[in-house]
Amino acid sequence: MAQKTFRKMLLLLAMICLSASAQDSLLPRLQALQGVSDVKALESDVYKEKYVMKVCQMVVPGEPQKGMFRQRVIVCHVGFDRPTILVTEGYYAHYALRKGYQDELSKLFDANVITVEYRYFGESMPEPCNWDYLTVENSLADLHRVNQLFRQIYKGKWAATGISKGGQTTMFYRAYYPDDVDVSVPYVAPLNKSLEDGRHEPFLAKKVGTKEERQRLQNFQTEVLKRRATLVPMFRKYCDEKKYTFRAPIDEIFDLCVLEYPFAIWQWGTPINEVALPTATDEELFANLIKYSEPNYFSEQSPYLSFNVQAVRELGYYGYDTKPFRRYLSRKSAHDYMHRVMLPSEFSGLRFDKTLYKRTRRFLKRNDASIIYIYGGVDPWGASGVGDIKKLQKKQNLRIHTLPGGSHSTRINSFPEPERQEIIGEIGKWILPK
Repeated sequence: MAQKTFRKMLLLLAMICLSASAQDSLLPRLQALQGVSDVKALESDVYKEKYVMKVCQMVVPGEPQKGMFRQRVIVCHVGFDRPTILVTEGYYAHYALRKGYQDELSKLFDANVITVEYRYFGESMPEPCNWDYLTVENSLADLHRVNQLFRQIYKGKWAATGISKGGQTTMFYRAYYPDDVDVSVPYVAPLNKSLEDGRHEPFLAKKVGTKEERQRLQNFQTEVLKRRATLVPMFRKYCDEKKYTFRAPIDEIFDLCVLEYPFAIWQWGTPINEVALPTATDEELFANLIKYSEPNYFSEQSPYLSFNVQAVRELGYYGYDTKPFRRYLSRKSAHDYMHRVMLPSEFSGLRFDKTLYKRTRRFLKRNDASIIYIYGGVDPWGASGVGDIKKLQKKQNLRIHTLPGGSHSTRINSFPEPERQEIIGEIGKWILPK
């Protein structure tokens, strides 16, 4: 009799432990969320639990009759009592599937992470694909739904963060849904005012680096263009081997790669001594050009059609200064190259709309939102950042941190002490428990 009683007690204890374990597990809570499907466990070297899933979204928010699509979301779980980082991706989110993935803010603040793939990218492409609905405003409604959905699980403090186009998304998300998160951390995020913004060219020509470094880059570009009779056939052969096709003549693509070269060098902080000298051989010049300005960027095979559509429609982009090289170019002006080279003819009528730029700028000027901007000092994208909005310098909660010599890869941990700790403190006061 005593043995039976003992077995019953063990069984009851096991049931209690299982029940407690289920309550502590994230999986049943995810499965209970309305509109969440295909929840799959992922391996992680960092997080207690990690899942990828699909969230049902309206192609046009508020108009379900226009169709639905499933958006890929990856959740990395630390604890229900911890802050939550909403990663507002601007492109694909496949990188977050890696076992070793860890967002910087998550590591700094021991926080959960919800990474949201951008609509019209990767596994978050609506079918059929109607490009009219690829707008920033619609993408922000996607994020708002994710936020409201997962707040049923994570009831603590929230931060939004993103890098580059994802950083733009973080910034726009705060302007459109100011109460969704407690703090926003956009990394290297431009706020462009037109398709060819106009601030990048003078930055590259007169401000970034030293005069000698800028001259070395211009000397390289000039020498490559002067040797086009030899280098263009090499360029054509390379593109044929890669099976690249283009919407413009190969001579113009060659020119655009040369014009793109200094932007690419500075964007990623490439040491200037890696730029080939004019005395280099044809083979050395060509290899150097291709290494840092790959023609796939301008090809029909580029995986960034969705981005190009948005850049032309409302995100804006940069132009090229052709004046120093006009005598060597096949086309004297690069104006409107995105329409001509980077979009199919079906988008020829697409024109830039400044509404997003104006609304975001107005929000930043009129509000003192808790936003911590991170920029790199030599990154050309910083030329069209928010630093030129004078009213922002007097804000108490909004902060802009620019790392001297920093590239597009600049992160919080890139900063030296004590500024690094200062940034961490600025973010922490908004999301850490009091």
